[in-house]
Amino acid sequence: MQGTRLEKISRLLQKELSEIFRAETAKMGGVLISVSTVRVSPDLSVARAYLSIFPSERAQELIDNINSNVASIRYTLANRVRYQLRRTPELSFFIDDSLDYIDHIDELLKK
Repeated sequence: MQGTRLEKISRLLQKELSEIFRAETAKMGGVLISVSTVRVSPDLSVARAYLSIFPSERAQELIDNINSNVASIRYTLANRVRYQLRRTPELSFFIDDSLDYIDHIDELLKK
């Protein structure tokens, strides 16, 4: 039962974070940020979000910017999920480089 609840909460956070980043990146132009996965701790106090960023050259710069503005992102998220969650978890963002890894493996296989 606990696993199902954690999955529902992580999907909710993923959906809402995706909407927040979609709205913010629309202002920037040329940048696409998608939330590939959100992992929530069993006590719902911490959420780790993995972001896929295009273009990948700016990924580290954008992750640093996002992590420096985590308080405002959490506030925006809390306003969006206030009727579904009692407390909004602490957020931490990481680069999801699985697509780059897949490209690297494809390049190696082509050789």
